[in-house]
Amino acid sequence: MNNIRGWLLLLIIVSYSSHCFQANAALFIDIPPKRELRGVWIATVVNIDWPSAAGLGAEKQKQELIQQFDNHQRAGINAVMLQIRPSADAFYAKSKEPWSRFLSGKPGQQPTPFYDPLEFAIEEAHKRGMELHAWINPYRATFDLVAANTTSDHITRQKPNWFFTYGGKKLFNPGIPEVREYIISIVMDVVHNYDIDGIHFDDYFYPYPEGGKPIPDTETFRQYPNGIHNVADWRRNNVNLLIQMVSESIHTEKKYIKFGISPFGIWDNKKNHPRGSESSGLSGYRQLYADALKWLEEGWIDYINPQIYFPFGNPAAPYEVLVDWWSQHTNGRHFYIGHAAYRANENREGWRDRNQIPNQVRYARKNVHTQGSIYYSSKHISNNTAGLRDSLQYDLYRYKSLPPSMPWLDSIAPEPPFGLLARVAENKASIILHWQTPPASEDGDEAYGYVVYRFNEGEELDINNAQNILHITYDNTQLMFTDNMVRKNGHYRYVVTTIDRLKNESDPSNARELYIE
Repeated sequence: MNNIRGWLLLLIIVSYSSHCFQANAALFIDIPPKRELRGVWIATVVNIDWPSAAGLGAEKQKQELIQQFDNHQRAGINAVMLQIRPSADAFYAKSKEPWSRFLSGKPGQQPTPFYDPLEFAIEEAHKRGMELHAWINPYRATFDLVAANTTSDHITRQKPNWFFTYGGKKLFNPGIPEVREYIISIVMDVVHNYDIDGIHFDDYFYPYPEGGKPIPDTETFRQYPNGIHNVADWRRNNVNLLIQMVSESIHTEKKYIKFGISPFGIWDNKKNHPRGSESSGLSGYRQLYADALKWLEEGWIDYINPQIYFPFGNPAAPYEVLVDWWSQHTNGRHFYIGHAAYRANENREGWRDRNQIPNQVRYARKNVHTQGSIYYSSKHISNNTAGLRDSLQYDLYRYKSLPPSMPWLDSIAPEPPFGLLARVAENKASIILHWQTPPASEDGDEAYGYVVYRFNEGEELDINNAQNILHITYDNTQLMFTDNMVRKNGHYRYVVTTIDRLKNESDPSNARELYIE
């Protein structure tokens, strides 16, 4: 009997030890990556996300945007795609196009009291350690055909021959050379005048098909064929010309500004193109004339962000198939997945599983060619649709992260800060850190910000583990940090690193070690 008890006790111990090992191993494996783009789209067209209604006063607009930014910061978001040009109009002051009616309630009317929404958004995003990418719709000129919704000097009235009407909207005609030059000038106004981190285009190139209606550009094709005889190839070339010119213009002006595009989730279907994916939905290549593979292969864009707004196992467009397909065609550029946060509580096949999007993120992380996620849209994260914000905040994004670096734009790391000092505050409830500004890096770049790391007693000084990140700032004048998350009898070590504009990171500073009695 004693032998039986002994064997039972041994089995319990072995089982318990095995369980603990597996739990600890799972916890170790599931640590979120230190480098990951975690973005959200803030749509302004027809007031989808912000402001909540056209014509709100400036202070109310600011309050709403700050609330969304705070929600996103808590959720672990580190990049905002803010729609600043919904339809040849502007959510920013330094524009040759009129103020958007979705901001002020009336086309051409500035906010009251006056402020520059884009400048405000950039400042508030950077305060929170979030990048701000200016989301521009290149070809949509009006959202409807109501004359009162455009100003008398709107570009559609100044240059009516630049546009065609399709689907109840006026659209720039991409085949006209002057149109391309004009759109580039709009983009470059933003690049010149604002401290943005990126320029972002979405999936609207040639219009989505409507009832089999042909695109009315036959005369343009005849006038500007560019030596191309097939109208589909000609349309794709028109888009390609714009993408190439925008890319070259941006990177010539400011090397650190990222250029990214969010195309439709399917490039093309394999049944129609040998390089296509095993899918059967609408084709961005064939219906929208958006050849995203060309943009990647030519190196014109810094990231691709396809809108894979489908669940696992979808018959026409399975999420997992499209992720795997895109990951094989990045050509060394970043691949971020566009997730359909707006569908997270739908009562449809695949979306009834409220873990659909969290599981999509987990699946993407297993793919070495996937560097992040962007969610459409902001209000569905802020409102915690289907518990998605909770999943991000308390699980998937529970540790801070840096956006992945882009060595083709800048591969030189900054110099580390020096002279790190640490002292226990008088109340013994916090530790105060100070450091010195590093010299310029080898390429002349000054420090852009800093990352503060903390390690408990006995822990390795591993700055590659996201658990150790305490604070990220994009303010190079912030040379101190107060750690309020300390406890009595705590034994801590700290280091600080420098980051440059493209989030290259320095070696760590000198370490400081403190014990709180």
